[in-house]
Amino acid sequence: MLMTDGEYRIEINGINHWVKIDGSENETVPLVIIHGGPGGNLYTFERTVGPLLAVKRTIVYYEQRGSGRTEKPSSDQDYSIKFLIEDFKEIKNWLGAEKVDLLGFSFGGELALEISDALPEVIHSIVLSAPSLMNSEINKMVQITGFMSVVNNELYNEIQKIQKEALSIDEIYNKVWSLVDTETVDLLLFENQENAKMNRKLWEESNLVNTGLMYKALQKIPVEKPLVDRLKYIQQRTLIITGVFDRNTGIPVSKIFAREIPNNNWVLFNRSAHFPDLEETNQFVRTVIDFLES
Repeated sequence: MLMTDGEYRIEINGINHWVKIDGSENETVPLVIIHGGPGGNLYTFERTVGPLLAVKRTIVYYEQRGSGRTEKPSSDQDYSIKFLIEDFKEIKNWLGAEKVDLLGFSFGGELALEISDALPEVIHSIVLSAPSLMNSEINKMVQITGFMSVVNNELYNEIQKIQKEALSIDEIYNKVWSLVDTETVDLLLFENQENAKMNRKLWEESNLVNTGLMYKALQKIPVEKPLVDRLKYIQQRTLIITGVFDRNTGIPVSKIFAREIPNNNWVLFNRSAHFPDLEETNQFVRTVIDFLES
């Protein structure tokens, strides 16, 4: 197809996917935005960072199966990395572009690397913003300690008690998440709470809900070989962006990506937590565009 700005509904693998193109007049390698969650959406990105990137680049938004404005699969089990890669492959074919760039944030960073590993010939460059290693112990430990750094004394003591029980990291992690409210989650995810309020306002305005089904399914259907063991095979130029205050995936996780991906450039954002795109927007846009144009 000849890429033209607009919103589209495309049936892929039996599921009606929401896709949007912006900045097609730039005629650049399309930059496909891969959202996090799992099961999140692009509503906030589409209203904040996306239009600024579209000044210079052709942007392709799409929401993954069962996420945002895209339909759910018929079975609650029909979520896996393999399914998500197959969906992406069809969207890329529909775009008609020889190659695409990827910008994945949080879990979307992880998924962008899975796509690049599976389809190396069609991926040009990769941008990872606050990438996760969702099912890894290190990512869970970062979040547990992250919560401990922002909660009040009462919650801090409760988390300490949980850690003294004879539990696995997974059990501690699930117990900690069961204790925290939305205000505490915002403290984990954002350094500037004004940005957290803006983000939550857009979430509410979107009326889009994360069902949690993708997250549950991805816990049950792990990949055959952990992503961390395949990072050394990623050949694309890769930009890693991490907020120094990221308590959700954080510097320890980004350090692994920076150590293992051969051709990477790692940039730290000094006033950001998990969303450098929202906390240091202008620097984020400049950094991404400079990387893609270099």
